[in-house]
Amino acid sequence: MIHQTMELDIDYERAGILHKGQKATLTTYIKEMYPGMQKPFHRPMVLICPGGGYEHHSPREGEAVAVKLLSLGMNAAILRYSLIPDEFPCALYEAAYAVRYLREHAKEWDCDPDKIIIAGFSAGGHVAASLGTMWNSKELEGFVKEYLHTEPEMIRPDGMLLGYPVITSGEKAHRKSFERLLGTRYEQLLESVSLEERVTKDTPQTFLWHTVTDGAVPVENSMLFAQALQKEHIGFELHLFPHGNHGLGLGTRETDTADGTHFQPEVSVWPELFATWVENL
Repeated sequence: MIHQTMELDIDYERAGILHKGQKATLTTYIKEMYPGMQKPFHRPMVLICPGGGYEHHSPREGEAVAVKLLSLGMNAAILRYSLIPDEFPCALYEAAYAVRYLREHAKEWDCDPDKIIIAGFSAGGHVAASLGTMWNSKELEGFVKEYLHTEPEMIRPDGMLLGYPVITSGEKAHRKSFERLLGTRYEQLLESVSLEERVTKDTPQTFLWHTVTDGAVPVENSMLFAQALQKEHIGFELHLFPHGNHGLGLGTRETDTADGTHFQPEVSVWPELFATWVENL
């Protein structure tokens, strides 16, 4: 396995944004081929953005998810993006950088360059869906052209996996996520990061799942995004589970919390459902 962690080499000052915190990192979980024993084939690559309200990175939405996806025939990488005190668009730039990096190395790693999927949970879902809806937007135009020296299509995810994502900055918002993301520009930028309003015909196909009883990020976040995709005639798959707290991860004992409130076995089918969706992507 190619399992390594690298810092993202972004000169934030040159890119025109203020960055005070730690550098973002990318950790790979890539199965190696054995040419003498098997016929080489290309696996999908899933870039995982853990949740944590733009305050921390949930460990239950990182490696456990990556290992599960490996078992289903996919490669994975975890993006630990910038958090408070760093503000928008730091994490968006990092997601764009990571997708370009993974696509550039796809041949080397026996990955399918046309099946690079960005995944995000909770606030990580906002990071993922921000790139999915803004990859060819004014927010990224200068960074892509002048810093990454590439075309917008190189940073476009081929699909999105969004688990109980933070989407809307409106009535059903997870307010703390947006306060941390936007900082002093909260009022100025709030409407622009309500992602159900950013969906266009160029947004990638999306797999979403959420629990109806999520008490932190209301289920309407996923529903609003699905409705926006439907309006633009973009393919999506939405799974709503009747019970479960926020932040379930896999829903198994592997991603349970010490108090036992994040064991919800009926949601544990989502990785297999996602794997089938990827096959048809």
